[in-house]
This record gives sequence, C-alpha cells and structure tokens, in this order.
Amino acid sequence: MTSPSAKALNAIIPRIPTAPYEAHQKARTFAARYAKAAQYDTAIDVLFQSARELMKNGQTGSGTDLAGFLLDVYDQKGESVNEESRGRLTQLIALAGPEGSWRKTIIDKSIAWSMKHGPCPGGDPDLNHYVGELLFKEGVFDAAEPYLLTSGRRDSARLLAEMFIQWSAAGGSPGAFAIRGTLPYLLNGNILAARTFITHYTSAVAKTLGTPSSTSPIAVGTDEVVLTKDALVNFSQMAVLTCQRANGDKSKVMRESWVRLCGTYQSKGGLLTSPEVRRVLNEIATLYFAIPPPRNQAANPFGDMFSSLFGGPGTSPSVPRVLTPGVDGDEETAVGLD
Repeated sequence: MTSPSAKALNAIIPRIPTAPYEAHQKARTFAARYAKAAQYDTAIDVLFQSARELMKNGQTGSGTDLAGFLLDVYDQKGESVNEESRGRLTQLIALAGPEGSWRKTIIDKSIAWSMKHGPCPGGDPDLNHYVGELLFKEGVFDAAEPYLLTSGRRDSARLLAEMFIQWSAAGGSPGAFAIRGTLPYLLNGNILAARTFITHYTSAVAKTLGTPSSTSPIAVGTDEVVLTKDALVNFSQMAVLTCQRANGDKSKVMRESWVRLCGTYQSKGGLLTSPEVRRVLNEIATLYFAIPPPRNQAANPFGDMFSSLFGGPGTSPSVPRVLTPGVDGDEETAVGLD
C-alpha cells in the first residue's frame, strides 16, 4: 500500500543530489499544504525524510530548516514524546554533526518541544541523556553537563560521574566535582540519581585521593560512607544519605543531622561557604527538612543562575518546594527517574 507521503517524497528525494535548494522548497510547500489540511502525520513524514536526505547529502542548513518545521508541526499536532517522535529527532541531531550551530538549533528546539508536550519540566529524560552522551563522547564536557543533570536517569548519573572523573583527572578539584554532581540532583528531588552519581564517583576518586589512616568505611544503615582525604567528597556522600532519610519536619533527628552536617563542613571554609552554594544548601534544607531559609540571608542574584546550571529552575522564595515523604522523595517514584 502506498503511503500518503509517497507522492510528495517521489517529487523531492530524487532531486536532492542535483537540485537541493529546489528539493528543500518542494518539501516546505508539500508539508505546509498537508499541515494546513490537518494531515499532520503526512507532513511529518515528508519533513523528516526530506531533512534526513538533505543532511546525508551535506545540505545541513536546509535539513536543519526542515527539522525546525517538523517541530512546528509536532507542536501544531500536539505530538507527544514517545519512542518514534524522539527517534526522528535523535537521527537528525546525529546527522547535523558538531560543526557550526545547526545541531544546537535542533537540540534547543527539540528540548523545548519535549518540555511542552512531555511530563518533565526540564524536557524528556531520554532526549537529554542522548544529547549529554553525544557531547560527552565528543569531549565537550561543559556542554554535556547540564543535559546529564537534567535527564536525571541512573545511566545519566553514572555517565556524569565518569565524565567528572576524567575532568578532575585533567586538573580539576575532585571535591568541587562531587558537589557539582550531587547538589543539582538533590535540588531536583532526585535522590536516586544523586546516590548513583556519588557512589560511582567516590569509588573511582577514592583510589587516587586515598583515605585517612586507620579509617574504615562508615556504615549508615545499609549504606556506606567511604571516607577520603577530600572533605567535599565526604560531605557529598553524607548529604545524600541524610536527605535520603529526610521526613520533612516530622523527623527532628534528621533535621538536626542536616544542620550539624552543614555546620561542621562549612566551618572548614572553602566552596561550601560561597554564597551560591549556601543558597542551594538552604533550598535543600527547606525541600527535604522543611527548614525555613534564614531571614537575614541576603538576596543572591546568582542563585537562580546557579540553580539553572544545576539542572533545575530557579525557585521563587514565596512558593517553597517541600518533598512529600514516600512520593517526591522516594527513589521509585521521583520525577525523572527510570
């Protein structure tokens, strides 16, 4: 049976090698006609196949233009995020290649679509993971970081740990990377990702950092804290385990544990005393332990930017987030987990 898009594609695809501009224009014309008639699936097929063939023939700009049109039709149709709709986009992202800004244009618009038509406010976890992994493999660590943080999948957390291990080996501070991986996931209420990240990260860096003499791992319930010579790595492990056992304002013991943990490590100075990190720790205190933010805390113009870098939106102080024990904070039901 001939597909509804066959007539259009037969007029477009053969022309791409010899007359790419003409093929591109035909694709736009056919797709616009189908979309206007609410034949969205036919328009999507024409745009996807035409964009893919244009890119395969080195016409990345024209292919990117059709990819953008494809996403417009996704939006018109109200296309949900699923394996098929995501798969078209990942193919086009891969074909666009790293040169120039074409690929970033497709990525940005794809993530925006998935934010609007999927259940996750940061965009589809699988799409974010795909982009993060792609950039990681290309060695573009700083660009990969926000996608892996936003994804929140266990695979993303493990990949982020591997990336930070490589990054810190090139001269970065292991402790600073431990904080960069742990706090964003906690800020997003994603205990499982935070735990996955810090477990993998610590098991690797502890071999290089070494452990204090005559020190064995500390058992916390069924978990362990592997003490290292880096205070921030130690803090990150204990922060995850403390938040994991949080119960809002119902557990005085865990609230006091969090206050004591932060106070002990902040007394040592360093990164944990910076205004940006202090604000994030205060937000985590409110989120997990229902501890109100300090009244005398000065406004921090970098706070929202810091939270955004950590993979989550800035939070209005007038609408504090609080995790409901066993719902948002539970590792099996937290948003963004696989």
